[in-house]
Amino acid sequence: VQLQASGGGLVQAGGSLRLSCVASGSIFSIDVMGWYRQTPGKQRELVAAITSDGSTNYADSVKGRFTISRDNAKNTVYLQMNSLKPEDTAVYYCNTRLKDSWYGRLRDYWGKGTQVTVSS
Repeated sequence: VQLQASGGGLVQAGGSLRLSCVASGSIFSIDVMGWYRQTPGKQRELVAAITSDGSTNYADSVKGRFTISRDNAKNTVYLQMNSLKPEDTAVYYCNTRLKDSWYGRLRDYWGKGTQVTVSS
């Protein structure tokens, strides 16, 4: 299973970016898809997550500004980031919890990360 993230970049404060992450490979079913972020010297933190039935969870710091969505047919999760702030600067990682066969167990997979930089 591979996760390919895209959409990061440099943006001014107040701007927007949209991250995408596609899961490919041996996939039987996908449970949760989410985005985490990490800055140097800090632990990776949850930004947003979405379950297979569309339930969402957001970090308090991004509520009202970020929106997570997914396309189950494409095994893709999106993160629309609006009103970006310099403190949103981080490497953003895609995470997926899935089963690779009907008899397998749920496992977590991570993408390589995409840099988001917000200038003031």
